[in-house]
Amino acid sequence: MNVYDEAHKLNQAIKESEEYKQYQAVKEKIKGNTQLEQTLNDFKTKQISMQAQQMMEGQMNQEAMAQIQQLSMVLMQDPLAAEYLQCEMRFSLMINDVYQILSEVIDLGLGGVLGGKQND
Repeated sequence: MNVYDEAHKLNQAIKESEEYKQYQAVKEKIKGNTQLEQTLNDFKTKQISMQAQQMMEGQMNQEAMAQIQQLSMVLMQDPLAAEYLQCEMRFSLMINDVYQILSEVIDLGLGGVLGGKQND
């Protein structure tokens, strides 16, 4: 078994998944709707910023969280935006599951080198 061949098969399997196809289809529907694209990009930027801040500081900015929740409520009123967010979430969950599976080997065995528990 060639790891590179298997990685290409995984790539193809992801592209053939319903989650990916639906996500791509709804992204195409949004193209050209400049206002919706900008609102979704603003929403994502705020989400990422809040997550980064939470990781660095260990806590959430309540004001930023309120802004994201408010923007989310506005977006969910738009059927196309709601469909996009739902498809994006399903696709992200699938990718996260795949990443979790891969992360079992991505450790690179540094646990024993850095003084942690060594996996055999």
